[in-house]
Amino acid sequence: MTDTIAPLDMSTTAAGAPFDELAALTRGPLILPSDTDYDRARAVYNAMIDRHPAAVQRCHDVADVVAGVRFAKDHGLDLAVRGGGHNAGGLGVWDDALVLDLSPMRGTTVDPAGGTVRVDGGCTWGDVDHATVAFGMATPSGFLASTGVGGLTLGGGIGYLTRRFGLTIDNLLGADVVLADGSLVHADEHTHADLFWALRGGGGNFGVVTSFTFKCHQIGDHGTIYGGPVLYDLVDGAAVMQWYRELLPSLPEELNGWIALLTVPPVAPFPEALWGRKVCGIVWCYTGPLSKADEVTAPVREYGAPLMVGMHEMPFNALQQAFDGLYPAGLQWYWRSDFCTEISDEAIQVHQKFGALLPSGHSTMHMYPVDGAASRVATSATAFAHREGGWVAVIVGVDPDPANAPQISAWAKDYWEELHPTAASGTYVNFLMDEGADRVRDSYGSNYARLAALKRHYDPDNLFHVNQNIPPQ
Repeated sequence: MTDTIAPLDMSTTAAGAPFDELAALTRGPLILPSDTDYDRARAVYNAMIDRHPAAVQRCHDVADVVAGVRFAKDHGLDLAVRGGGHNAGGLGVWDDALVLDLSPMRGTTVDPAGGTVRVDGGCTWGDVDHATVAFGMATPSGFLASTGVGGLTLGGGIGYLTRRFGLTIDNLLGADVVLADGSLVHADEHTHADLFWALRGGGGNFGVVTSFTFKCHQIGDHGTIYGGPVLYDLVDGAAVMQWYRELLPSLPEELNGWIALLTVPPVAPFPEALWGRKVCGIVWCYTGPLSKADEVTAPVREYGAPLMVGMHEMPFNALQQAFDGLYPAGLQWYWRSDFCTEISDEAIQVHQKFGALLPSGHSTMHMYPVDGAASRVATSATAFAHREGGWVAVIVGVDPDPANAPQISAWAKDYWEELHPTAASGTYVNFLMDEGADRVRDSYGSNYARLAALKRHYDPDNLFHVNQNIPPQ
């Protein structure tokens, strides 16, 4: 069970497109439905998504991307762009479309003296962290190493470093972009500044980003931070959430923590006595000097009666990849999300109700803070509009078995419908499924009109529409 989007009519059918011409222009392989590795090439992270593209073009360089964009435009084909990671709605693949798969483009270049990293469009954050943490640095990213750089960045980028250093887009210095006409441009604050504004939160609506350049920051002691989970009994969840909502905004911005309702996985380092138990947990990350870690984190380690305190020193990238093994590609996923400026008592009652009804060991609810440095950026400064502080709450029904897809989807939908009246308008576009044009518009708020105008300038024919789409206005 999943939301589906009907493929648009195409002026040229996929079956009639001369793909041999495209194959002759590219270095990377072009995979067609008749090829033995077609099913593997079209598979995406969310196994609920089962789409059949006309072809998958694995791009090895920028020239491959240019060729693919021009081919799709010239032949009236739908075009899907796939980065290196995962997307809630599986929008990296599309029925009867040409899929530009950037995952072979995974190079990184660190400038330790300048404090920057240049990243190819097919990288995951695991690739970036591997490159930067070796120099004691990081740039704000997400919460899983398997997340793709392109998708997370273009949607905003909420993660462990958000309170201290802002969103990923707040640390984006420039991007190389293949536009709808097949031209390659560089966008930054001085060149194509309007496009640069749109890329910082506007999703994949404006082109294919083949490389990003980010500002990096020294974190912890040479890249070693202090963090990990603290777990509480689910019956204490309401009190924990009330304490957390008051405490978090007052904490030093070097300390961040996201709160969750989850089932303890049956793996180390979780104590065997807790395996399978439903809990309320907070995953903390302190990136200041380790000499102050005990003092700064004492309030979050000592509160209440925790079942487990798993905080310790570790490289930053170890925390980033800590949960990747629990969520491999190929699981069934169904998402629902909202922004909330507060965690109200009414919302906490809903969380308690549905936390007790977690339908599978992988299903969960997370609330990620969007405050501190992120909230000091003006709403109009980037396309990302939610700068008022608070949290983004995401409810995910997850299970390995396709037979359980209806159950986990129903739980996520019911949970969201009861929680939604307590939320602010719109959500984080990276967490949207197929929820309609109004939800996309609400998620951009006062920035939507400018985005639609820029879409008309950079992509008037809406070639880049397989996304949370902003039609040209």
